[in-house]
Amino acid sequence: MSEPKSKTSPMPVKRYGALLYRYLRPQWPKALLMSLLLLASIGLQLVVPQILRFFIDQAIAGGLLEVLLRAALLFFGVAFSNQLLAALATYFGADVGWTATNAMRADLTRHCLKLDMGFHNARTPGELIERIDGDVTALSNFFSQFVVRVLGGVLLLIGILVLLWLEHWLVGLILTIFVAIVSWILAYRREVAVPATHAEREANAKLFGFIEERLAGIEDIRANGGGVYTMRRFHGVMRQFFNSGLRAWLLRSTLWTFAIGLFGLGYVMTLGLGVYLFSLGAITLGTAYLFVQYMVMIETPLEQITQQMEELQKAAASIARVDELLRLNSKLPPGNSHRLKAGALAVSFERVSFAYDDKPVLDKVSFQLSPGQVLGLLGRTGSGKSTLTRLLFRLYDPSSGQVRLSGVDTRDADLALLRQHVGMVTQEVQLFHATVRDNLTFFDRSISDERIMAAFRQLGLDGWLERLPQGLDTMLLTGGGGLSGGEAQLLAFTRVFLKDPGLVILDEPSSRLDPATEALLERAVSKLLAGRTAIIIAHRLDTVRRADEIMIMSAGRVLEHGPRERLAQDPRSRFHRLLEVSHHPDADLSLQGELA
Repeated sequence: MSEPKSKTSPMPVKRYGALLYRYLRPQWPKALLMSLLLLASIGLQLVVPQILRFFIDQAIAGGLLEVLLRAALLFFGVAFSNQLLAALATYFGADVGWTATNAMRADLTRHCLKLDMGFHNARTPGELIERIDGDVTALSNFFSQFVVRVLGGVLLLIGILVLLWLEHWLVGLILTIFVAIVSWILAYRREVAVPATHAEREANAKLFGFIEERLAGIEDIRANGGGVYTMRRFHGVMRQFFNSGLRAWLLRSTLWTFAIGLFGLGYVMTLGLGVYLFSLGAITLGTAYLFVQYMVMIETPLEQITQQMEELQKAAASIARVDELLRLNSKLPPGNSHRLKAGALAVSFERVSFAYDDKPVLDKVSFQLSPGQVLGLLGRTGSGKSTLTRLLFRLYDPSSGQVRLSGVDTRDADLALLRQHVGMVTQEVQLFHATVRDNLTFFDRSISDERIMAAFRQLGLDGWLERLPQGLDTMLLTGGGGLSGGEAQLLAFTRVFLKDPGLVILDEPSSRLDPATEALLERAVSKLLAGRTAIIIAHRLDTVRRADEIMIMSAGRVLEHGPRERLAQDPRSRFHRLLEVSHHPDADLSLQGELA
């Protein structure tokens, strides 16, 4: 997987446009309604100062009270309608924005799930949470408010300048030049903080990753007195986050600083022009007030645009990180449409080699396993046993050689369907804070309770299920809290049985079971393996009693492979010697020597 370099340069405007189009296009009816509400609100905003100008001039001229009351009522009606329309436009803008960002979250999550294990091993879950949720949340204002406020502000500015030109050309000219200068400064400075904001998002991701890792290892940290070291590291990560955030904020705030000075200058010019023209008799007092009011209205959209430029800088950094993530490609090509046949699968490794980051793990491994046969896989830690099974799931592709299931190269098989045909029970079972039902089905509501209960009965686990407080509705804690390790593995067996795979991989399934549960496991294993091909990764010789074949690995190579009975009776085989020393008082040491 080739990973693009981090981006610190600003993204082209067309990339923003492409992003907006991709996620806003499905919502065009809401976006259209939002635009209409916005245009109506802008029209009313332009009318309000005209009503005030009329009221002031009529009051000075001694106009009728009835006329003044009508003008006041019209003012309040227009102002209220304007606020209502603006609120509705904001509501629809937020609705469009959150719908768009939720769609983006779903796309990012789906994309990450498709990336290979090399990507996930190089990143902490906390970092991915920040990339998928934190960066997208930073875009929510970009989607929900940017278009409304910037587009609305631009239209309002144009309307104000047109009216000012109609009132008096000199005022129109000067304030047009003023708006042009402010707009140029905003455009010139709009991306000054993008690199710093990008660094701020990276620091935030590291902070999330640090917290997630330490919370996941809280038991080890407490047991080994690592609290002081953890807090020292936490302060270092927080210091980096604070410094990067402060620098990004200071750079973004330069826009606001420039705007304050420029707006002060604009008020001085507007007041000076109003006084000058009024003293010449060229305008009425109401018109002078109209100029000041329009200057106030010019400040509002320019301030909004200034704020949105700051948000745009945040969005630019987040868009760059989102785009960077979406452009990552998995090392695993999607495969072809080859489908595996139902039933027990044949397994074939043909001179398979594999390395993690240039560190060799498997070296020209070759073996075959017939459909319905059970292979007992032995070897020391680091011998390549787990890597071999990961290749069967196609979590990785071999560096060289071929892995075949029933004659189909795993690289040619449909990836999703391939993983449906392979099931695995590990020592560390992943359970969620959900009901037993949802943990068994992975929240697939199409799997009926009748089918689940039938699986429990076939595995002989229905009695165990009945002892749970609420049966299938029993709520489990995160990580299986409240269940023993053995009970968690029983759930894993049922989960795999529901999947009905043609190949089952068991990673020392009885290593964490108490004696009371082990009998249930033995029956469940027999039922699960019936009519299926199986590979049992074993650390104890008792585990491979049911194996038809034995394969011993060391340093990524096959040391021995053959029928279990023949190897057990051959005095020259490693497996025979393992059986002989298995009852020795120092059996673990002896076994390690035989597997070397």
